[in-house]
Amino acid sequence: MNRKDLDKRLNEWIKDLPQEDRKSLLARLSGLKSVFPFNEYEYRLMYLLDKEIISFKEYEVLRKAYVDVNPYLRLYGIAPRVFGEIWAQQHLVDIDQRFKKPSKEIDKNYSGDYDLYLKNDKKIIKIEVKASRAINTKVRGGLEETALNFKSKEPYWMNFQQLKLDMADAFVFIGVWIDKIIYWVLTNDEVRKHPTRSHQHRGGIEYQIGITNKNFNEFKQFIVKPTRLVSTIKKKVEK
Repeated sequence: MNRKDLDKRLNEWIKDLPQEDRKSLLARLSGLKSVFPFNEYEYRLMYLLDKEIISFKEYEVLRKAYVDVNPYLRLYGIAPRVFGEIWAQQHLVDIDQRFKKPSKEIDKNYSGDYDLYLKNDKKIIKIEVKASRAINTKVRGGLEETALNFKSKEPYWMNFQQLKLDMADAFVFIGVWIDKIIYWVLTNDEVRKHPTRSHQHRGGIEYQIGITNKNFNEFKQFIVKPTRLVSTIKKKVEK
């Protein structure tokens, strides 16, 4: 169930309201102020429950149907910095505990310039983690309102930025859709040579790479299954 399906189902229930109640609801919605997590959907459902158009059981069934096909929509509600740093890094550690947080104990020169590391015999592989969410670039609104599913034909742009080429051996890009997460692994050299790489700021030392609906296929060679992230990084870096 996508948002269009949800709207259609709610509208069907709203039509079952007596005319005066239906007019009252529409009038209230026209001037409704929303603050997360109290939004228009929550308001419509509570109104329908109050008027006994739907039961709590019907609400639970609807909720489950929506959540089951939009498992990562919650990630669109996370603040950008928390999403890009805290969630993304911990997400890789949760996938494979061989990903470790760096410190001066394992790298005396460490100063926060890369995110994770992997042990590789007596050496370490330095890894930067970047995450971005697919949003509809034709729609204005909050992230959750512009979120896309993976099969959507709508345009999107994921910008993986602040790439410090002198600091990391490999990069893991995490792309999030409401129903799918994709992982790309690129070595330092692959990022450096990629034709879409550009300076983030003129004359700066940080770069960016954008993955869009138009160039997605150009990055297919870098897609890695989550269970193969560690082995792929080691194999690519050791070449």
